[in-house]
Amino acid sequence: MASSAIALIDRPLVKHILFWVCAGALLTLIYGTAYGHYGLGLLVILMLLPVHMGYFYVMVRWILPRFLLTGKYIPAVAATLAIMFLVVIAYRLAEIFIVNPFIFDFYQQRNFKITWPEINLPWWQQFMLSTDFVNALERSNVVVWIGISLKFVSLWFERRQAALRAELDALKAQLHPHFLFNSLNNVYAFALDNSPRTPETILRISSILRYVLYEGSAANVSLKKEIEVLQSYIELEKIRYEERLELNLNVRGTVNSQEIAPLLMLPLIENAFKHGASETIGTPWINIDLLLNGSDFTFKVSNSKPDTQSSALKPSGTHIGLANVRKRLQLLYPGRHSFRVHDEEDVFVVELKLTLS
Repeated sequence: MASSAIALIDRPLVKHILFWVCAGALLTLIYGTAYGHYGLGLLVILMLLPVHMGYFYVMVRWILPRFLLTGKYIPAVAATLAIMFLVVIAYRLAEIFIVNPFIFDFYQQRNFKITWPEINLPWWQQFMLSTDFVNALERSNVVVWIGISLKFVSLWFERRQAALRAELDALKAQLHPHFLFNSLNNVYAFALDNSPRTPETILRISSILRYVLYEGSAANVSLKKEIEVLQSYIELEKIRYEERLELNLNVRGTVNSQEIAPLLMLPLIENAFKHGASETIGTPWINIDLLLNGSDFTFKVSNSKPDTQSSALKPSGTHIGLANVRKRLQLLYPGRHSFRVHDEEDVFVVELKLTLS
């Protein structure tokens, strides 16, 4: 229900309607207080609202995209001043011919004592009254420029979101070939040994790769589905290591409808296999702990490390997946995550903590 309401509010038409309803309510409060009658204030605003709306949409639909957002600042200022002058003229004419006579009749019909000598002047003399002209300039601009300011904020936010989305897509694009490269290495190792489990390995890899390619493009995925993919990947690696690997997977807490950004955990497990188990002589070990406590999510991966000599031979920049995850966390969960790496002499630990939505 809440998500449907948010989706409705996100529609441009609904946003514009809400803005003008709020603007009308604000102006009604101001004018109604000044007139001593909120009903009169509402009627006056309804008469003047077309001027406000025309002004706003000329600025937003023409001046902003054609001049200001394209860097043509001098034409933008000139066009704005010209539009502003024309709006003030329209506003004064609306006051002289429609609004002021209506207000005067409203008070007379209710036997209010009102002194308004300017109402009997010819329209062109009323138009030339400098005080009323300045008041029209002020009144016609306040709400419109509040709306334009909101439009600037909206444009800034949209561009920021687009930039973040582009950066996230680039980071995800790095993960796809990274996973595929590691998977092909696994298939290659089985093929060299003419292993009868090669078809099973290819099938498992295709299933995981399908998830990476299609589900990985979503903003959020089911945590349950993400855990299932991790389990499939772990089973895939177990085929490769057989009895040589000691692996423990512990999932604590209740997994219900929680969602998480895709492919945050898989690179951490990949890293443990690639830079831990595959390089450890003897019996490597990997411990994977996943804890859920309400919206608090903790994911910890620890693995054995190869000896110091082989670690020294490892080229720099090999932990591509970890750097990728760290950057995505900064973009997706700002202020709502903790990502720590503990690189000890004989153990490598990665701990991820998130506050899920």
